[in-house]
Amino acid sequence: MRRLLLAPVLLCCLNSPVQAAQATLNEVVATLEAGYADLRDLQAGFSQTTTLAGFPKPQKGHGELALRRPAAAAAQFRFDYSAPKQLIVSDGRQVWFYQPDQRQVLISSLDGMFKGGNGIALAYLTGLGNVSKDFSAALARTPQDKQGNYLLELTPRRPSAVLTKLRLTIDGAAVTRYLAGKALSDTFPILSSVVIDGSGNQTRIDYSRVRVNKGLAAGRFIFKVPADVQQIKP
Repeated sequence: MRRLLLAPVLLCCLNSPVQAAQATLNEVVATLEAGYADLRDLQAGFSQTTTLAGFPKPQKGHGELALRRPAAAAAQFRFDYSAPKQLIVSDGRQVWFYQPDQRQVLISSLDGMFKGGNGIALAYLTGLGNVSKDFSAALARTPQDKQGNYLLELTPRRPSAVLTKLRLTIDGAAVTRYLAGKALSDTFPILSSVVIDGSGNQTRIDYSRVRVNKGLAAGRFIFKVPADVQQIKP
C-alpha cells in the first residue's frame, strides 16, 4: 500500500510583518500553547512534502484537513488527499486509511496506529500536545524569518521512531497579539511544521485557507466503508 508519511496536524495564519522587538523563547512557546488551548476545531488546505533519507526526489501531496476536539473525548481528524488520492479519518477511537485506487481500507484502533512511543506525534497531529511537558524547546540559530515569524525547534523528551525533532514556524503576529493580552480563539499560530523521524526522513506541511472554531459536526469524522472495498485489519 502506498502511503505518504503522516505528520502532526498543525495550523497557520497569514504571514505577519517584521516584529519591532524579538520575543523570548518562553513567550513564543506560551503563544503556541495558548493557541492549542483555544482550539476546538479547524479546517485548512495543506501541502505536504516528504523527503526520504537516501532518495533525492521528494514525495508530494496536497488536500484538505479537518480537526475536531470534543470537550470530553479524544480528538478527531480527517485528511482528504487530492494527490495522491487517499483518505485518512479518525473518530477518536478508530482510524480508516482508504485508498480508492486500490479498493482497500486499512482499519486500526487509534492506540494501535500510534503505539511504540508515537503518542507525542499523535498529540501534535490532533492539537493536544503540551510543548513544555513533551519537548525541549529552542529558537533556531536565526530566530526569525524575513517576515518576522519565529523558527522554533522542539526535541521530544522521549524520542520515538516517528519523531526525533519537530520544527515549527510560529506566526509573529500571533506572538504580538498574545503578548498584548488578546485571545487567539480565531486563529492558530503555526504556519508550517517539519517532522524529522529516526531514519532522517523529513515531512513538511504548509497550511492555507485556515478556518478555526466554526463548529464542525462529528459525522464528518466517520468513514462508511463501501461494499466493494477490501477491509484490512492488523
